[in-house]
Amino acid sequence: MKKIIAIEEIGMFLLAIFAFSKLSFHWWVFPALLLVPDLSMLGYVAGPKVGAWFYNVFHHKTIAIVIFLIGFYDQLPILQLSGIILFAHSCMDRALGYGLKYSDAFNHTHLGLIGKNK
Repeated sequence: MKKIIAIEEIGMFLLAIFAFSKLSFHWWVFPALLLVPDLSMLGYVAGPKVGAWFYNVFHHKTIAIVIFLIGFYDQLPILQLSGIILFAHSCMDRALGYGLKYSDAFNHTHLGLIGKNK
């Protein structure tokens, strides 16, 4: 099942690249911003509950899609870009097995445990 999920997530990541290609930004912007959503992990400085909340907001695909759609309908390329980056990053993470976080520990995700202490 994990391989099927990974293949599906890779397909969605490729869709994000295609959507990005329709914007007028330089190609290097996509890889330069791709890891920015991981800054949300700084929320873990305030504890696992706050950290999980921040992490999940920045890694939730529906939020990414809503941001993109607002940018699309309001013709705001920066919001379109933000939505695409959030979506692509979430797809990349999930393809690698990193899911949304539970509030008890960073390594407890909706896709299972991650890290050394599985």
